[in-house]
Amino acid sequence: MNLTKKQFEVLVAIESNRKSKYSQRDIALDTNMSVGLVNKIISELVNEKLIDADSKITQKGLEDLEPYRVKRAIFLAAGFGSRLVPLTLNTPKPLIKVHGKRMIETLLDAVVEAGIEDIIIVRGYLGEQFEVLLHKYPNIKFIDNNLYNEANNISSAYVVKDLLENAYVLESDLVLSNSKLIRKYEYSSNFLGIPVERTDDWCVEVKKDVIVNEKIGGINCYQMVGISYYDTTDGKKLSKDIEDVFTSPGGREKYWEQVQLVERKENYKIGIRECQFEDIIEIDTFNELKQIDKIYDVK
Repeated sequence: MNLTKKQFEVLVAIESNRKSKYSQRDIALDTNMSVGLVNKIISELVNEKLIDADSKITQKGLEDLEPYRVKRAIFLAAGFGSRLVPLTLNTPKPLIKVHGKRMIETLLDAVVEAGIEDIIIVRGYLGEQFEVLLHKYPNIKFIDNNLYNEANNISSAYVVKDLLENAYVLESDLVLSNSKLIRKYEYSSNFLGIPVERTDDWCVEVKKDVIVNEKIGGINCYQMVGISYYDTTDGKKLSKDIEDVFTSPGGREKYWEQVQLVERKENYKIGIRECQFEDIIEIDTFNELKQIDKIYDVK
């Protein structure tokens, strides 16, 4: 059957549950739905034989989830990280440790936990240093971005433009606290965002759960987090659109997500997936790093 989004969310919650008892109230809390709605959806899933009478997922349920499985995770990790100088003079920003753990490892651990085995890191600046990750994550494949020093991060998207179907794309300088943000299944293309009343940072405007604009600074919007997902249809479209924008005048100066959110936004309906500030941190400057991890606050 073609699952509705709410059926999908309940079925994924049941599939990923590890508790011996998983009540409808638990499901409601995990999916941000009312208990009444969860009860209705569970009845639908039982009728379709996607779960059994004990609300356990069936083989048919697993088969119906398969088209929504995330196939790969792509990490954009080629840049200089100039605002984190002096640390980045000798170390790529994603490999800098925060509370004893490399930034990119907080993301990689979540990807591995979700069962995503196809892991690609697009590297550039001091790229050979990323091979240290192979000891812990032997599945990693590296793709080199040789244009990182003469183009924006759209150049990293360009070298993986044919690999974006059913794929997460993650900026690699994030510190992830909530591993549940990376999931085994995704219903449709989406961008992680934090709901805010006001921000001076990059943000998106959303109407009817679809991103309609990206800008710097806004009111009653979603502050952007550098993790997004693209389904089969949008992944195919991105392959062409990234090339078109990258090769157009001024295209190399674009941020990669401006392709789908600004330059070719008429081709996409990218949803928003909410998270909170405590779930994930983007460290932009050395001063921010010192505030988060006091080991760097050397007088």
